[in-house]
Amino acid sequence: MSEFAPNPGQRELIDSTEGTYLVDAGAGTGKTFSITRRYAGIVDGEGVEPDDVLLVTFTNNAAAEMRERIVDRSAYGTRELKDAPIQTFHSLCHDLLLEHGHDAPELLGIDDHITDSTRLLDDEFVERSRFGEFVDCFSDDRPEYDDVFAALSEPRDLLDLLHELAAKGVFPTATGWYRDGERHLDGDFAAFKDIFDERNEPRNGGNKQSALRSVLYSYGDSGTYLPDAPSKSEIRGEGKQVPDVLANHAFHEDRERLKSFVHDVYWGYLRFSLRRNYLNFGFLQLLAYVLLCENHALRERIAFEYVMIDEFQDTSEIQFKLGLLCAGTENFCVVGDWKQSIYGFQYADVENIVAFEDRLERFAAELNRDHDRVGFEQPDVETISLVENYRSTDVILDLAEDGLVAPATSTEDVDAESILEDVTSLDAVSDYDHSRIEAFQSEDEQEALLSRIHDIVGDERFPVEGEDGELRAPEYGDMAVLTRRREFGRELLAAATENGLPMAYEGGVEIYRTDPAKLLLAWLRVLEYDADRGWAPLLERVGYSLPEIDAMLSSGTYPQNLVGFADELRDRETVGAIARHVFERYGYDGPVADAILHAVQSVHDATTMSRGDLLRYIERGIETGTTREVHVGAGTDAVTVQTIHATKGLEHPIVILADMNQHSFPPSGGGTSDITFGDPVGLRQRTVFDAEAYDRPHVFRNWRSDVLNRTLPRDYDEERRLLYVAITRAEHHVLFSAGETPSSFLESLPVEVEEIDPELSDVSAASGEKPGFTPDVRGRDGPAAETPHTIMRDDVFEGVDDGRGVEFGSRVHEFAEAYALGESVTPRNDDERAVAAFLDDLDGTLVVEEDVHLPLRIDGETITITGVVDLVHVADDRVDVIDYKTDRGRHAEDEYRKQLNVYHHVLEASYPDREVTTSIFYTDGGERVPVEPLSETELEGVVSAARER
Repeated sequence: MSEFAPNPGQRELIDSTEGTYLVDAGAGTGKTFSITRRYAGIVDGEGVEPDDVLLVTFTNNAAAEMRERIVDRSAYGTRELKDAPIQTFHSLCHDLLLEHGHDAPELLGIDDHITDSTRLLDDEFVERSRFGEFVDCFSDDRPEYDDVFAALSEPRDLLDLLHELAAKGVFPTATGWYRDGERHLDGDFAAFKDIFDERNEPRNGGNKQSALRSVLYSYGDSGTYLPDAPSKSEIRGEGKQVPDVLANHAFHEDRERLKSFVHDVYWGYLRFSLRRNYLNFGFLQLLAYVLLCENHALRERIAFEYVMIDEFQDTSEIQFKLGLLCAGTENFCVVGDWKQSIYGFQYADVENIVAFEDRLERFAAELNRDHDRVGFEQPDVETISLVENYRSTDVILDLAEDGLVAPATSTEDVDAESILEDVTSLDAVSDYDHSRIEAFQSEDEQEALLSRIHDIVGDERFPVEGEDGELRAPEYGDMAVLTRRREFGRELLAAATENGLPMAYEGGVEIYRTDPAKLLLAWLRVLEYDADRGWAPLLERVGYSLPEIDAMLSSGTYPQNLVGFADELRDRETVGAIARHVFERYGYDGPVADAILHAVQSVHDATTMSRGDLLRYIERGIETGTTREVHVGAGTDAVTVQTIHATKGLEHPIVILADMNQHSFPPSGGGTSDITFGDPVGLRQRTVFDAEAYDRPHVFRNWRSDVLNRTLPRDYDEERRLLYVAITRAEHHVLFSAGETPSSFLESLPVEVEEIDPELSDVSAASGEKPGFTPDVRGRDGPAAETPHTIMRDDVFEGVDDGRGVEFGSRVHEFAEAYALGESVTPRNDDERAVAAFLDDLDGTLVVEEDVHLPLRIDGETITITGVVDLVHVADDRVDVIDYKTDRGRHAEDEYRKQLNVYHHVLEASYPDREVTTSIFYTDGGERVPVEPLSETELEGVVSAARER
């Protein structure tokens, strides 16, 4: 794109400075170029100063880039624009409060003030720790809410609810809710009834039951309801539809106590944070909004003559209203692309841009209800479309539009015509028409993916544009692998590193699940408790066998070099110093270690945590998969691996969308919070505690919440937009990869999926600079390895004619994993219902798909048995090891016992202070069969005999 010749759409935006504008700026259409040119033209006009123009974008980097471009195009220099309001919403609110809002909390009835030393808490990990401190004290001080807390599986998840309410504009006051916030909590029955009626229409011309009646077949399968809950037959009624009165019965319930609980937690945490001199992003916007609403003189004084908001599809409701409160005239311009709205999980509301005119009118009317806060309620809105794409080819842009109407499941009915009516198609401004669109699947997707990447390097069939504008063969650095799940990306990075293929990971890393974090945790356990759980992994790391480790743990005698290192660590005064010393000793000096060091030091410094508290904080980070942005580089010529969310705004010559598998993209399941909020049903409680029902205390499912959740259809639109964003990152070529079960997204796209079986021997180094590469995706390095299945006899499965196949077993196992993790999944058959009932009766911590490694001495050689446990149930006094089997018969039970004995010994070593039980759970009939453990000597004999066979 020429920097000196705007295209017609860009020129229209640049020149249209007076009035209200909605700018549809599609991917790669040069919106930053146009916005900064428009800004420069405005401030260079007569009588306009930079302080008269508010330009809001979403990251500090984007704001800095815009400032630099404006300097290049306007009469103002860097120094003159240094303090101009070119900023993020957060910095705008921060500046407002520090300059004018010290007393803003009083407007909500809080007797606290914002000071010059009030800090913005932008570290998610630190805030979750702070909130944990608050909620522990709150629950102790408010016994009247004991039953509510008893129903919550994780009270700290309430923080996410508060963030969501703040983004919606729902704020507490001393005596209730600010302005009309409570109506959002109550929900909108009319809007819900419209959805209910549509879902309750009989299908196939009245010959087939409604979708709602069909989905309510699973009502009651996911838990126990209180005695007054209606039965399934009452819920579903007779005929093709559920009873119409169900909508009213399910929607309307007494939620006054629930609202009071949420109010008191919300109000209490807002006061807690102010008294500890910090604000999170949500509270920052909350107080700035209240300040602008209530301080009319201030609002009129700071009102801007021009307001421009970039990336408008990523704004929340409160941010839209903040923009209106800052506008002193109708010169209000928003720029964005609804097709790229992918941050709903961060409370972005795509309706801000999709229904811009309606919301503009409604929000202005709401704000002006009791005072003229917005100078325009019904302005004439003009739409400008940027349609010339400077990134991709027409083939790629057409493919991206196909992604917007791709069904997410085999049964989803997508109204493609309606969706495409709202799409402004882009025209590629490209000198080339050479794009290759390919897709492949393989039983071993990672191996196939690495091989394909290697093959593409130097392949002239995938030409990319060089710095001189000429086409050339691709290099590693021209490729990016994009994934929906970060786990797949990190696994691929590990495989690439093992095989010498240059690859760099950019994105969220579950830092506490990494080896450096687990190592630090082990040493902290040793320092805090001198605990077996600390010493055992440290001893295993240096190569001691399990019997040797057991002996040392029993005697309390450990290698002198490890004891000496523990003494060195005890001399360190801070957790940061301990972490640095551990990482130096073990040679961890990369970005992951740096991220762990920064995180633990931040938490320790910003809270009152003791070392023991921090130890438990890391343990929780392992349980929850806490992430932090980390760049794991591999030089300049390296394949980039990113999540699709992390790659927005970027571009790559060749994009490979990997892990296009069922349950991965789009993912299965949904949120699992016990207290939820959302349109149109408002605030709801998914679980309730009752100490007297059925003569014993129990946490019950709320039948109304279950009906409401089943009535509201799963919204896959954001997943389709995510697919669109991923495809439009590509400049020249797009490839897709999948495993054995490609997702509906991939199957619906107009590309043939080739089944490949990569032969490692076929991979050879190409000529020139291309390095040799032989993929070998395998497990951990270590001594000779077996799996539990290799020690089992295969002949017990011969002649069995009533089996249900591997696919059925895999589906049951996938359901069991998802259900144990709390995902929103519904049993589809009797086996899955048996699993759900079994899991509902477990009251401890559930660990699923746990890797286990058991070293054994077989004929003088160390053999490691490596397997995966379906379920580990950790209770206060015991640990249960459970393996699911879908067999109808018991023909293989003796062989399964061998498998379970491996798991038993590993867990026994991991939990020496608790009883370990092992059992098989037959899903056909829901029978649980205990397994008597063999001694390690007996197990070694079983392995030896199997190896002889």
